[in-house]
Amino acid sequence: MDAVVRDLTPQVLGVLVRRGADFAAAEDAVQEALVEAVRRWPDDPPDDPKPWLITVAWRKFIDANRRESARRTREVRLHDEPEPGPAEEHDDTLQLLFLCCHPALTPASAVALTLRAVGGLTTAQIAEAYLVPEPTMGQRISRAKRTIADAGVGAPGDLSRVLKVLYLIFNEGYSGDVDLAAEAIRLTRMLRGASDEPEVAGLLALMLLHHARRTARWTEDGALVPLAEQDRSRWDTALITEGVDILQDALAKDRLGEYQCQAAIAALHCDARSTEETDWTQVLEWYDELARLTDSPVVALNRAVAVGEADGPLAGLRALETVPADVPRRVAVEAWLRERVGDTVVAADLYVQAATAARSTAERDHLTKQAARLRHAPG
Repeated sequence: MDAVVRDLTPQVLGVLVRRGADFAAAEDAVQEALVEAVRRWPDDPPDDPKPWLITVAWRKFIDANRRESARRTREVRLHDEPEPGPAEEHDDTLQLLFLCCHPALTPASAVALTLRAVGGLTTAQIAEAYLVPEPTMGQRISRAKRTIADAGVGAPGDLSRVLKVLYLIFNEGYSGDVDLAAEAIRLTRMLRGASDEPEVAGLLALMLLHHARRTARWTEDGALVPLAEQDRSRWDTALITEGVDILQDALAKDRLGEYQCQAAIAALHCDARSTEETDWTQVLEWYDELARLTDSPVVALNRAVAVGEADGPLAGLRALETVPADVPRRVAVEAWLRERVGDTVVAADLYVQAATAARSTAERDHLTKQAARLRHAPG
């Protein structure tokens, strides 16, 4: 029953919102319908759960709306209550996803609301994943609902914003008992099923190609393993094959976007048997394409790494000069390039400096070890 409920909840919530229900009120009604389902389904299961939940949730909303009519912010046609019957063919889950990425919301709020309303995660699970107290996350989600209610549902987020939110979710990886990367992949698959936009496919391909290397990124005790040192036999070849196939279909549409560029770079890494055998010239060409599409300083930083691999560390350092000093991990990249040049004393100091600014314990420990390695190297 849990799997059915998780799959149907965003669909039912989307139906109520489309019919004119306030977002927060719709979610309350759906939750009440789920409580009713838990009570009644074991003894009297419905033939089709979705229309049952829609009908009961709509009735719950109507009852609540009547009780709170003085607070009503829009007219709701109460007489149009549907009778039990076949499930509606229209799937409102995607509409709900776009609504959760409303332009009036901050990225953090959009992420939280998407995981709650579309992903079906509990507030406690989301709070644990983002390492914040449950009341804090609950307040964030409540504020997001109020923001949407105040702004109105007529201006949902556009596709680029939805893709950004999904990628933010993916990059959180695994935390607590929630696999956010897998959840982001699931939602992006759903979006791709309803959209032929190549950037949707590009994002899905990028996620799959990164996810394929996941088990090799960490040691058993949680230490970070850089790409150059990963055991590539542990990469998931099925995910890599799927990601490459999806990427090729997207590129064939000849509407290049930044997620397709990033996926192409990831595919080149996955195709190589080692860092040394990576086609760094092609990687650099794709970074040049990506730089033309976006002025992101992070792209410029990663491009400097590719330049260092393709044309040597001195060329990499020259490319790094264009990257602002406050870009995260810039100091770590400079340390790596200085080491490649042979300036190990400066490189060690830079590794220490980068460690103090690291965003995670694993990254800090890795950079600290690099500094110690250089300082204790013979000669």
